This record gives sequence, C-alpha cells and structure tokens, in this order.
Amino acid sequence: MNSTPAAKLSRRARSLWQRAAAFLRRKVLFRYRLVLITLVLLAVGICAGAVWGPPGWFPPSAVILTVLAGGLLLKRKSLAFLLGVVAVALVATALALDFGQVGPGLAVTIGVAGVLAYLLSGVRERLGVQGFGGEKMLLELRDRLRAQGRLPDLPQGWGAGAVLRQAGGSSFGGDFLLSRLHEGRLDLALVDVSGKGVDAGTRALLLSGAFSGMLGAVPSERFLAYCNDHLVRTAEGEGFVTAAHLSIDLETGDYLITSAGHPPAVQFDNGAGQWSTTDAKGVVLGVIPEMTYTPVEGRLRPGDAIMLYTDGLIETPGEDLDAGVDRLLGAAEGMVAQGSLQGFRKGIERIVDTLGKGGNDDTALVVIWRS
Repeated sequence: MNSTPAAKLSRRARSLWQRAAAFLRRKVLFRYRLVLITLVLLAVGICAGAVWGPPGWFPPSAVILTVLAGGLLLKRKSLAFLLGVVAVALVATALALDFGQVGPGLAVTIGVAGVLAYLLSGVRERLGVQGFGGEKMLLELRDRLRAQGRLPDLPQGWGAGAVLRQAGGSSFGGDFLLSRLHEGRLDLALVDVSGKGVDAGTRALLLSGAFSGMLGAVPSERFLAYCNDHLVRTAEGEGFVTAAHLSIDLETGDYLITSAGHPPAVQFDNGAGQWSTTDAKGVVLGVIPEMTYTPVEGRLRPGDAIMLYTDGLIETPGEDLDAGVDRLLGAAEGMVAQGSLQGFRKGIERIVDTLGKGGNDDTALVVIWRS
C-alpha cells in the first residue's frame, strides 16, 4: 500500500530529527555537553526572566556572560550552538518586550563579544586546552625557565647576583640565564635570542631546555659549539642567537669564557682597581655549521669580579656599541667605589635601572665576585 503524503512527510521529518540529534551528540555535545547545557539553560533562563521575572532582576545584557564563558570553556562547534541559542533567545525576548530592553546597541555588543569568544575558543582548541589550562601551562613554563636560571648557593668566599628584565614587563623574553654548580665548578650561560619580549619568548623557552641539558654535561670549551650544532640542525632561518659561557673553578678562581656574538664580558681587577673587557669573541650561534669557539682563560683573585650582560643593557640605536660598553664600565665603577664588594648585589639593580632604557628591550646582567 502506498503511503500518504502526510506519512511520507512525517517519516522524513523524523529522519531529519534523528540525524540532527546524532550530529549534536557526536559533534557538539560529546565532550563538553554538561558545560554547554549549563550555559544554554543560563542564557534561556536570563531571557525568560527578562520577560516574566521581576523588573530589573534579569537584564538581557547578562547573556554576554554566557558568551564569554563559552569562549573560555567550549570548543568552536559547541560555542556556535550556544551562540545560535543566544541569538534566538534574544530575538524572542525583543519581540516579547517590544524591543524595550533589546536594542541595536545590545545586539552589536553581544555580536562583537560572540566573535571575540569564537576566536578565543579557536586558539584554545588549536592548543588542545580549554578553560584556564593554557594560562596554567604558560605559568609553569615561566617558573621552570626562571628556576633554570636561578643562581646556586656558592661556597664561602664567593658571591653572585643576576637581574633579568623582559621588554614591556612581560614574563617571557629572549634573554635567559642557565647555571649549574657541580664538583666545585660553576657553569653559567647567558643567552640572547634575536627579537624581544613575547616575540622571542617561545624560542627562548625551547632553547633553554636544550641548552640546559648540555650545560655541564659537555666539555666547557665545547659548550657553545654543541649549542651551535643544535641550532643549525633545528632552527634554520629562525634568527640568530648570541651567548656567553663562563666556567669557574671555585677553588682556584681559574675560569674559561667563550662568546658567540655576545657583548664582551668585563672583569674587575681589584689590584689595579679598574674594570676591563675580556677578549672572548666568536660568531653568533646557528649561522655557520661546525663552528668552533676559542675559550679565553683568566683568574678571579680575592676582590675580583666578572660581569656578563646582554646588548639590551648597552645598545642605543644609532650609537656604536663601544660607547655603551664605556657607559657600563663607568656605572660599574660605582659598585666598588667604596671598596666594599658586598655592594655588588645592590649595584646590579642600580646599573639595570640606570642603563635599562625603561624596559623597552630585554635586559640581563650577571656578576660573579670573589671576596
């Protein structure tokens, strides 16, 4: 028997509904169904309260909170469903209230919030994290980077201090410090990734882990060569990196220093009462394969100190770097003007405050001294 047109239409409608329900279960409500259902109920409840609830208790503009929460907590498909529900609920509310509380201004505001929430949800979906997981992950990475650069407690007769400030007050930047104390030897690496602030922060995070694994695990005179080989293999075309590596025997005061395109380290000679630059030089990392870096030997006697820093401390556009180094040497004289090496720690802060260009560039300064 042939089905009537009404029966055919009913079966077709039922089939479409089943497909739509299956799509919602599979694509939209799969992982975040509870959050989505909660936000949908809130949006509908706010709009229903605006129509039938006490006046002023349920302003329709409050649905913007559900939109923002969806941007933080939902994936894009789930968020799109929520935005559709919010749009329908607002239209129904506007018709019920004769557009008394839902005007063009509110519609534009919620529309802009929806676009921003959708973009935010897309970024979080690409990262594979929803909610505040991304921010928590970044905080953990920042703390680990800072922990890697924290100077160890040195034996009696030695002191150390460091200041690292990122451009714009950011938590991430292109300058980072690595340190390791092992069997009476202190190894330090001060690294400057091209760029500044957050732009250089991602590369700094990657390189800090790789360089930290090599620090103290490879011969001191070969550390920068290993770093250069790593960059040549893995970071072609991503910009250059400068670095200085210092290895000190804390029993004798003998040290080795190597440099890869880094500003020259400066040493304070307590006997002569003056600062002078060291001769360590080399090509920036990641440019020339199989590059070798020749270490410069020296010794820190009681009362001596050595200083490492990045170009953010001395560089001024249109000015020769030597002029910046001269300013640094002049500022460093103030740290020992009173003849007390205990003033080094406070002097480091003063130098960065004086020469740091107001936070417009990543800046790092490290001083090791022997009392």
